[in-house]
Amino acid sequence: MDSRIGRRGLLGGGLTLAAAPAFAQEGASAVDWHALAADVRAEMRWAWANYRAHAWGRDQILPISGGYESFPLKTHHLGLSLIEAMDTLWVMGLDAEFAEAQRWVRAHLSFDVDGEVSVFETAIRLLGGLLSAHHASGDPMLLAHARDLGNRLLPAFATPTGMPHRFVNLRTGATRGTQTNPAEIGTYLPEFGTLSRLTGDPRYHHAAKRAQVALFARRSTIGLLADGIDSDTGIWLTRRATVGPPSDSYYEYLWDGWQLFGDRDCKAMYDVCTAAIVKYQAVRAGPHTWFGDVDFETGGPLSAQQDELAAFYGGLLAQGGAPALAAAYTRAWAAVQDRFGILPEGYDYLTGEAFAPTNALRPELADAAFNHWLLDRAPEWRMIGRTHYLNMKRFNRARFGYAQIEDMRVQPMVQSDHCPGYWWSEQMKYYYLLFSDTPRFDYARNYLSTEGNVLLGLRRA
Repeated sequence: MDSRIGRRGLLGGGLTLAAAPAFAQEGASAVDWHALAADVRAEMRWAWANYRAHAWGRDQILPISGGYESFPLKTHHLGLSLIEAMDTLWVMGLDAEFAEAQRWVRAHLSFDVDGEVSVFETAIRLLGGLLSAHHASGDPMLLAHARDLGNRLLPAFATPTGMPHRFVNLRTGATRGTQTNPAEIGTYLPEFGTLSRLTGDPRYHHAAKRAQVALFARRSTIGLLADGIDSDTGIWLTRRATVGPPSDSYYEYLWDGWQLFGDRDCKAMYDVCTAAIVKYQAVRAGPHTWFGDVDFETGGPLSAQQDELAAFYGGLLAQGGAPALAAAYTRAWAAVQDRFGILPEGYDYLTGEAFAPTNALRPELADAAFNHWLLDRAPEWRMIGRTHYLNMKRFNRARFGYAQIEDMRVQPMVQSDHCPGYWWSEQMKYYYLLFSDTPRFDYARNYLSTEGNVLLGLRRA
């Protein structure tokens, strides 16, 4: 049964929507967390050695064949996986590996390429990766590259509304792509704001904030955002409101603007959006809480299909002050993990079926577990992260690294010859921070971006 839940009850911190598993405390006490962290570190070192041997300086290794592929440019490599891995290497104490990545960037990285990139992907991955590596090391060379890249992305924001075009040519500044979405409009402020803070140039922060506000100003009368809009005219192109892609990280970065910069506008926008999402999208299906897709003007239900990327949302809600609802949603995804071993890309909470039976090495459930654990230190979240890690080792480990799954319905699961760059930046870092209690990270005051890049909280002890 699919039933609406009252907003007042959901936002009340004292309401328990789904009790924590009784075995969590007992099971967690039997785990050697430092040994598990050492295992994560060893796997990272092994994967890095394979990348070093077979795809050095290339964007992404092919973990089954040992080849490589480019991204985000079609034919030119920018060292994507290398840059995404840098702060993960540093936080794990893999200092020799960090240093060799640093040397590659100094000797080979150039963004002066006549090629078109996704503004969104390039900002969260490459710009964020360079900024987090600079935060780890203090190397001004890394900041210089970040500033150069930021300058090359800025032309995309020169639109009538301030909402950026989706693509930009790194050399010419030519842009295209007016049909866009919340994530690709509003997922820039932490990276651009950090760049402004470090360089003293306010243009980056201003562009990112203007885009966020422009989209928020076009919300419906009930406070929801649809997932498609024209960046030049501001006219909505779709009607679906979702917490999954392509809207997900817009909401994340509203909260993050408050968390990282103390921006009260961002906090106010987050509160308005979250209240509408909770009122119109939160549903119960059997024992679990989900967030269904609805019409952004009426709130009427559209779909019970959930994208795996939405699994991050429980961690965000916990940060935003709705712990009971947050925990219930994360537990719903953890139950899917327990059922399938690894999460499918698409899950229908009414039928209980995986309608997209692939697995793209996604980090979102581990991300949510880490954010929960930072807030309350409950053993349950570490256990969810442990299951996520051990099952990834079981199903996704390939000859030269970690691979996506093409079909999880068969045994053994069929792997796909692809390892996304975010694997190096996200879940391996979440696992290590969740298990290790490393002194290189400030567990009380920190910030990790949507791509897992640490922009606040690294300790150079």
